[in-house]
Amino acid sequence: MKPIALLGRTVLGMLAAIGRIALFAGRAIGHLVRPPFYGREFLSALLNIGWLSLPVVGLTAVFTGGALALQIYAGGSRFNAEAVVPQIVAVGMVRELGPVLVGLMIAARVTSSIAAEIATMKVTEQIDALVTLSTHPMKYLTVPRVLAATLVVPLLVGVGDIIGIFGGYAVATGTLGFNPAAYIRNTVNFLEPLDVISSLTKGAVFGFAAATMGCFHGMNSGRGAMGVGRATKSAVEGAAVLILAANFVLTGVFFSL
Repeated sequence: MKPIALLGRTVLGMLAAIGRIALFAGRAIGHLVRPPFYGREFLSALLNIGWLSLPVVGLTAVFTGGALALQIYAGGSRFNAEAVVPQIVAVGMVRELGPVLVGLMIAARVTSSIAAEIATMKVTEQIDALVTLSTHPMKYLTVPRVLAATLVVPLLVGVGDIIGIFGGYAVATGTLGFNPAAYIRNTVNFLEPLDVISSLTKGAVFGFAAATMGCFHGMNSGRGAMGVGRATKSAVEGAAVLILAANFVLTGVFFSL
């Protein structure tokens, strides 16, 4: 019975962790609509999550778009369907690769940063100092970061989609012999408003998930340097899994399983 008991403890532990994260997210949403508001922290989070993430998002998107064009051309050539490169690159980047890759980059860069920062504040008792100064840690540390990520990640996704499509365009016209005007025309004509809406919606959900996981694990980190490291690792792992799971659910909602 020991293996069954171990499996049961594991499942119960996972369910308990999911419940704690859900309650934490609910409290964060509740504090969004109640004053006070910390504008300086919000603007700082916007800068860190949005503007400073543009280089890694842009590089990731442009190389992914270029590689996607090469792969689709190579695969399509087996069936004399090389002409579908613009359409598939556009749909692939906007519906799936753009939002998911941006979300994972945000998880790697922003979630880890948030978790490490808040966990370090907890270890050095700075969060206790906030409470002493009558400042709610949730409102001061969590709400600005979660709100900023929810608002700015869709913009990053939009930029990533455009850059990814441009990467495919550059490879297709520069290496594969596609006509530039025809490539752009096929891309614009094939995309639908629902594709763009789903991409931006995924960006908002992924940003909320990434920031929430960073704040949750930072707030609940253990003591010492080891506790900070574990909190950062758990935050990134949890954010990545949550982003991929949310992507599956949202894809089913938007495009019908």
